[in-house]
Amino acid sequence: MPDIVRMSLRLQKKTKVNAMSRVCELTGKGVMTGNNVSHANNKTRRRFLPNLCQVTLISDALGQRFRLRVSAHALRSVEHRGGLDAFLLKANETELSMRARLLRRQIAKKTAEVAAA
Repeated sequence: MPDIVRMSLRLQKKTKVNAMSRVCELTGKGVMTGNNVSHANNKTRRRFLPNLCQVTLISDALGQRFRLRVSAHALRSVEHRGGLDAFLLKANETELSMRARLLRRQIAKKTAEVAAA
């Protein structure tokens, strides 16, 4: 089992994070609430769910594949920024999931090692 998976499982147990929550791992986009409004203007509560996809993204720096649950919007952003590594290095850490934060730190460490060599 890769180190990132082992470390993220350990962190999930410590912080009691629900692994199957409806939140994007890269952007933090989650469920929103609102109203269904009928023609008669009756309002009933509803949920707007994010468009989440289970995708496998490849890290160029680490040379590994990572399976993440991301929104379609985040997937477009990853492609626009030039891959998973560039997206994570540019992203704000507060929006990332614990697993993505660990991955970001590993990528930063690896790119620093390559730049120093």
